[in-house]
Amino acid sequence: MISTTNIEHAKNLIKKSTEKPIIVKAQNLEFNRKILEYGKFDIILSIESTSQREDTPKSIDSGLNHVLGKIASKNNISLGIDLKEIQSLDKKQKAIRISKIIQNIKVAGKTKTKIKLLNFKDKRIAFSFLISLGASTNQASEAVK
Repeated sequence: MISTTNIEHAKNLIKKSTEKPIIVKAQNLEFNRKILEYGKFDIILSIESTSQREDTPKSIDSGLNHVLGKIASKNNISLGIDLKEIQSLDKKQKAIRISKIIQNIKVAGKTKTKIKLLNFKDKRIAFSFLISLGASTNQASEAVK
């Protein structure tokens, strides 16, 4: 997994990577857009905003918008959701993370961006989890392959 905040360093790591799938951990909106436009990797993990936008102080900003979704879809990059990371959070953080995932699933459905679920034990439970969050059956079945 590539988790640097430097865009050029991330590109070099993607070029040198031999493991499949190549996973890039999302950072800030500027980094996410540049790395999605670069493409040449498989999954961007946990897209979310590191800071709230000023015009929406009470809403939860998931970090994925229609522009980023279309870029990811065009470059055949999937949105990764790590279940192991969600399980390690406390109740409040888990609720916030799941609400962001719900928003990302909605945007992914509209922009035809694929979703990929990582670190799950049982396909049926993972499939049901995504369906309960609002994913379509096609999205959920693609995510657990």
